[in-house]
Amino acid sequence: MALQCGIVGLPNVGKSTLFNCLSNAKAQAANFPFCTIEPNVGVITVPDERLSRLAELVHPGRIVPTTVEIVDIAGLVKGASKGEGLGNKFLGNIRECDAIIHVLRCFDDDNVTHVDGSVDPVRDKEIIDTELQLKDLETIESRIQKVQKQAQTGGDKQAKQVYDVLVRYKEALEQGLNARTVQFESKDEQKIAHDLFLLTSKPVMYVCNVDEGSAVSGNAYVEQVRQAVKDENAEILVVAAKTEADIAELETYEDRQMFLQEIGLEESGVSRLIKSAYKLLNLETFITAGEMEVKAWTYHKGWKAPQCAGVIHTDFEKGFIRAEVIKYEDYIQYGSEAAVREAGKLAVEGKDYVVQDGDIMHFRFNV
Repeated sequence: MALQCGIVGLPNVGKSTLFNCLSNAKAQAANFPFCTIEPNVGVITVPDERLSRLAELVHPGRIVPTTVEIVDIAGLVKGASKGEGLGNKFLGNIRECDAIIHVLRCFDDDNVTHVDGSVDPVRDKEIIDTELQLKDLETIESRIQKVQKQAQTGGDKQAKQVYDVLVRYKEALEQGLNARTVQFESKDEQKIAHDLFLLTSKPVMYVCNVDEGSAVSGNAYVEQVRQAVKDENAEILVVAAKTEADIAELETYEDRQMFLQEIGLEESGVSRLIKSAYKLLNLETFITAGEMEVKAWTYHKGWKAPQCAGVIHTDFEKGFIRAEVIKYEDYIQYGSEAAVREAGKLAVEGKDYVVQDGDIMHFRFNV
């Protein structure tokens, strides 16, 4: 399940520095616009302490965490929707992503030039929003031209429904609102909306890139961002990307943890960002645990047992009989699958069971 989060922002806000911390792939982090011309893609391991704790009990041959793809997209600039900078190409890269990580510069540094001459994260956010909204408006107006006549004169119910969705989006975008602020009630409308693949309909997380001294509690710039996005139902994460880069260069886990403690953090910003990106994509994890391996599997929140079985192999879904489910907490408490069974804590679930994050699953199937 190769789902992608795209890192976006103006040039020189710290996108590539952050990406370098997230991935072994090294994007060029230089002090000038457009140093990242091609989108860099990193396959990022999702930190999950549950796997390590289970491995201590199971003693598997290997531990296999789940992953998410992060795409470092070159810096957008004002006019990108009209092709300024390398606008059209960058916007195309964003369209292919499932969610957006929007990096905002929330630090002062005279040695790092700002493309607009001063530090103002809210203005920067609005520049990116405007460019994405203009591109979406272009998409919407093009679609309206195609269906308007059918919707208004042809008696075509489906065309009328598509037209109504397009008009609602057009009204919002013309008011400077993102498409994600528009909610649809019916499943038909939701499907029409989804199939438009609008840039501003994608879920977003704002990453406030701060200096080391602001890594724990944020700063005045971060508060400005919080106020600006309070009605967007978006997550905000505070990360000191340059400090994270220094941490990433330390060789041992112990050294990295010591560094974090010294600046007052329990967990690295990178780790928090990856976990948040995973949730942003509406993903959860179920686990299989045996002598060969303890493995995390990615599924969409709300999926039922047969769909999750299909993540392992399509035959598991086709021939699904039942799922044997152990709650993670029960496995840790009793120490083994046998002890869980003996305590009566192993549940046998059918095809309507909605899988929960952290469930330890064993599927029975017959093809």
